[in-house]
Amino acid sequence: MINEFKSLPRGNETILIVDDHETIWDFLIEALQRLGYSVLLAENGLDAVEIYRENPNEIDLVLLDMVMPKLGGHQTFYKIKELDPNAKVLLSSGYVSEEEVNDLLEQGAKGFLPKPHRISTMAVEMRRILDAK
Repeated sequence: MINEFKSLPRGNETILIVDDHETIWDFLIEALQRLGYSVLLAENGLDAVEIYRENPNEIDLVLLDMVMPKLGGHQTFYKIKELDPNAKVLLSSGYVSEEEVNDLLEQGAKGFLPKPHRISTMAVEMRRILDAK
């Protein structure tokens, strides 16, 4: 895994991870920090909206799980977009229909990563989104 990180694109932006699975977020936080990113964590959609609201202009990308308790990915996406129409949101899920994903992509989501995904795939996709003008 160490060698895998050497060739990955890096950054110094702030990423908000929204996921309700501790094993996933532990891995993502460590991986993203090793790539140079600052990481914020929300364990559900309600927390994600609150964190986004409390950190105006500080979150560069939201990595949003689609299936969560309290407030699912769909509703979370729309609430974040209400706060910031220019928010960059990368969707992620293993249990979501293509129709749901396409709906959010049409509404401004910047991409979709099916779970499970490799850190290399995620790092490349994040840079693509962050570097887009």
